[in-house]
Amino acid sequence: MKPAPPLPFEDEFVAGLRDIFEHKILFNRLLGLEIVDLAPEQVTGRIAMRPELVGHYAHNRLHGGVISATLDAMGGLAVMAAIGARHMDEPAAQRLQRFSKLGTIDLRIDYLRPAIGEAFTLQAEVIRLGSRVANTRMAFHGPGGKLLSVGAGVYVVS
Repeated sequence: MKPAPPLPFEDEFVAGLRDIFEHKILFNRLLGLEIVDLAPEQVTGRIAMRPELVGHYAHNRLHGGVISATLDAMGGLAVMAAIGARHMDEPAAQRLQRFSKLGTIDLRIDYLRPAIGEAFTLQAEVIRLGSRVANTRMAFHGPGGKLLSVGAGVYVVS
């Protein structure tokens, strides 16, 4: 028997998670990281190119640290979504309190191509959500959906 598809998140949970991710985590705001789509099985974000994010002035390439930081943030967001989906029996406000101990344990980024473009799309999904640790994989796409970087992250959840 096939498992039931995950329930979509209620508006209160999405708004609360968006507020945490885009506004309360100030570094995400500094990077200009925005949530595009939030689902229990996958999250999608976006970042626009700005002069402050250039890593190579002659080629107008995005700095590798920005790629790494945004993929790390998206991995964390995927874990937040997975935790939220695991506890759908709780009110949204209670589920939003579950992220206080979330933190990165390990992060690996593979840079496949230079990040050149006006905007970039990021995706992340949880591979395994345990009671203490979560494993994720992430992707960083450029114009036309071209895969520029991939990542894998491990996060503490309790």
